[in-house]
Amino acid sequence: MIDNTIAAGKASGARILLPGTVYNYGPDAFPVLLEESPQNATTHKGRIRIELEKRLKDAARQGVRSLIVRFADFFGPKPGNNWFSQGMISPGGPLKSITYPGGKGVGHGWAYLPDAGEAFAQLMDREAELEDFAVFHFRGLWDKDGTEMIAAIRRVTGKPSLSVKSLPWFFFKLASPFNETLRELYATRPLWRTPIQLDNTRLLRFLGKEPQTDLDRAVETTLRALGCLDK
Repeated sequence: MIDNTIAAGKASGARILLPGTVYNYGPDAFPVLLEESPQNATTHKGRIRIELEKRLKDAARQGVRSLIVRFADFFGPKPGNNWFSQGMISPGGPLKSITYPGGKGVGHGWAYLPDAGEAFAQLMDREAELEDFAVFHFRGLWDKDGTEMIAAIRRVTGKPSLSVKSLPWFFFKLASPFNETLRELYATRPLWRTPIQLDNTRLLRFLGKEPQTDLDRAVETTLRALGCLDK
């Protein structure tokens, strides 16, 4: 897919935009990730991401421009495949509980999709100032101990006692030899056991400010779109 995208970029002269992930990194880069941090992924998913970005960097030498903005876990009104809508909550009705994948007291980063899109838009408004291969890190909404997202869901739903269950990682581990999806999910467990933060100094220096929606507003918009709140 990326080879075809690079070919299209070369033919059209358009800049390639890629939402990056933290999967590229291993424990030697944690807990604070800079754009220059070593990318020594320990997972299959991470190694694919490293190769993907390498091809974009190599293509820049041939005049194919690209922009990578790296985000933490996405959530938003049209989320697709992500932990929030497919792991933490059950869309399509009032919430009865929250399932949290992280460890107690461990911070976790979130990126609200409209904020992510706005960051790309603002960067592209100044595309002429970007390097041919440009990389920025987006800090997003930082939950310092894993409780702030849960608290926001409780506030927005008006259910202060909404129960919180731990994700059954042991089941993923047991099933991983027989199920590729669960095997790949289990491989991401370390990302929920370490407080990994994306350093956005470069983005702030370039834009002056990072787009950021209030957490409760972002969660409310997300849950309403997922059918978890009354219209």
